[in-house]
Amino acid sequence: MNDASLSVILEAIMFTSGRSMSTEELSKTVDKSIDEVKSSLDELQSRIKRRQDSALQLTEVSGRWIFEVRPNLSPFLPESFRPDTPQRLLPAAALIAYHQPMAQSQLVEMLGQRAYDHVRDLANLGLIDRRRDGLTRRLTTTRRFAEYFGCPEVDYRAVRTWFRSEAAKAGLTSAQLAASLAPDEQMSITEFTGEDEINNSDE
Repeated sequence: MNDASLSVILEAIMFTSGRSMSTEELSKTVDKSIDEVKSSLDELQSRIKRRQDSALQLTEVSGRWIFEVRPNLSPFLPESFRPDTPQRLLPAAALIAYHQPMAQSQLVEMLGQRAYDHVRDLANLGLIDRRRDGLTRRLTTTRRFAEYFGCPEVDYRAVRTWFRSEAAKAGLTSAQLAASLAPDEQMSITEFTGEDEINNSDE
């Protein structure tokens, strides 16, 4: 199998999976080294960028790769065509958007142990970036997140400002906003008041 063939196979695998996949996962799937897979993914990403009138692009988000519609085409897609984010993930998504860059440990304080699963699932959907930061992870939203939730901005700082503005219009704190999105069976959400600490850490 040459590199070109490998890139085509990787394209088929990711397109049919409909979700983000890590380089390590793809390496195991095709039984090739991580370096070979990474090289083929880079080549595939470049080739897709060169395609004229392509509706899709290959994006790497926090070490995971996913096919998605080009941003300029999002306004033309019917709402019903957008992939659903499970309701159980919405409180975590809202809290991250409101407090970002947010330490995963702070999210755990607010949501409990289920926060770990929610962070993993949101990352797999390509909605958040989770980067190692000491003993915890630093959570921020992605461009895919902004597009999905209809935010007119992409940079996570601008998304945070937009989210806080929307919450303020509704007269909600971050915890109240998250609780309003939570399924009935979920536990109450603890308010986090360390916003100044978070805001000072995003530079």
